Amino acid sequence: QVQLIESGGGLVQAGGSLRLSCVGSERTFSRNVMGWFRRAPGKEREFVAAISWSGGTTYYRESVKGRFTISRDNAKDTVWLEMNSLKPEDTAVYYCAADRNQGRTYTANQYYRPGLYYYWGQGTQVTVSS
Repeated sequence: QVQLIESGGGLVQAGGSLRLSCVGSERTFSRNVMGWFRRAPGKEREFVAAISWSGGTTYYRESVKGRFTISRDNAKDTVWLEMNSLKPEDTAVYYCAADRNQGRTYTANQYYRPGLYYYWGQGTQVTVSS
């Protein structure tokens, strides 16, 4: 079964940093669009960041711009989400996701939509204490 596996979550104080990683099992995702989403307790899942399959274009939700960085190394088949200056409101389960196609590009607004993504990980908990 194709899976995405996240790691790197944990408990951190406000202002701290964490680096999430996402790797694929059973297949490579080196030519897939990759995204990060999160779900806080009692809230809807929301888009955090996405990166084109080539790594040349990135997208962020407004509240994380300047603090989070999404990147990928296709040779290592790994995507990262570097999170700095963390705030208590960043507390959530973070999910890695990939689109179903390979080598595709989309209009900018499509990257923000959960419907673009077909493969999802199980999530990793990020807790930011105040």
